[in-house]
Amino acid sequence: MNGSTKTMGGLTVGTLVLTTAYSVALESNGWVWFGWVVLAMATVSMVATSHGV
Repeated sequence: MNGSTKTMGGLTVGTLVLTTAYSVALESNGWVWFGWVVLAMATVSMVATSHGV
């Protein structure tokens, strides 16, 4: 993986932690989880294209 793919992966994991903490502390918000799913799909797409899959 190149540097930008690693950064995107770290951002995705960090955002998952923040989203989970937000849901526990305040309340579950569907839009927050939807945004995380979109970010995760973009990360998976970056990983797939960087590996030539």
